[in-house]
Amino acid sequence: MAPCKLSFALLAVVLTLLAAGPLTTPVEAEHLHFYMHDVTGGPSPTAVRVVNAPHGYFGNMFVIDDVLTEGTSSSSTRVGRAQGYYMCASVSNLELLVTMNVVLTSGPYAGSSITVVGRDDINAPVRELSVVGGTGQFRMARGYVLWKTVTPEIIDLELFVNP
Repeated sequence: MAPCKLSFALLAVVLTLLAAGPLTTPVEAEHLHFYMHDVTGGPSPTAVRVVNAPHGYFGNMFVIDDVLTEGTSSSSTRVGRAQGYYMCASVSNLELLVTMNVVLTSGPYAGSSITVVGRDDINAPVRELSVVGGTGQFRMARGYVLWKTVTPEIIDLELFVNP
């Protein structure tokens, strides 16, 4: 008889938990907006070619440590850095493979980072890259980035991240 009472008690607990709904509250995606300053020339470049392709662009590789700002001006408030690399990954078109960490240095997410990987067809007006992880408040993050060229040295980044 005792095992039967225990089974009913467990069933009551399970039904109560199921009726209460999910144990965690769904988190809304964070929307972050930055401008990346990808400077390839001049006295202080932030993107440096480390591999020269033997013919054309295919195979060229650049390492980046680009400044991220709130506005398009380089004197705008700095919010972090984009650190990683991109390479020309198409034989026929100027299409890049981008791998970078968005390292946040100010604001509510200072000390956290977001990892971005994806294809950048620089001729498209808007490109979508993947958020594949992060650190700090963005540990195990998922999401996407809308990537738009403002000028050859300024990229508009809109990040939609599920922390």
